[in-house]
Amino acid sequence: MNEQEQQRFEAELRRAQPARLPKKFMDRLRAALPSAPVAHRVHDRAATDWSHWWRLIRWLAPALAAVALAFFIGREKFRSENTPQTKPLVAATGLKADGVQVDHELVSSFDVVATLPGGQPVRFHCRKWQDQLLVTDKSQGVKIEENSPRVEVVPVRFETY
Repeated sequence: MNEQEQQRFEAELRRAQPARLPKKFMDRLRAALPSAPVAHRVHDRAATDWSHWWRLIRWLAPALAAVALAFFIGREKFRSENTPQTKPLVAATGLKADGVQVDHELVSSFDVVATLPGGQPVRFHCRKWQDQLLVTDKSQGVKIEENSPRVEVVPVRFETY
């Protein structure tokens, strides 16, 4: 449809008169209208009261959320100002590490075969390690030793033919 056809169509629509509603439909509409004007006014007042509260809540809720957020942030700031700052052990004692040793030791190694939900076998290569850290300060006679286990699991796929 080009612009000229569209303008003719709109002009024709403007000239057209709407059809009258069927009598049965008009009767049903009139029956659905409230008959007592007093009840209508009570309903309007209740709706007005509710809309007043709704407007109040709609603006009050974000304001209360902002106040709560400000209170939470302010509380954390004041709490951190009033508590003494803790320093790490190294800075408090003046530890100067003469020797630092990092080591790891293989404890065990084994393979496990599992079946995926689709029925395909998968092999997992598992290794258990023991990681060790040793820090010494000979001037103060401090020796810090930490051992922690570690498990390494590597999936290896079987080739099926």
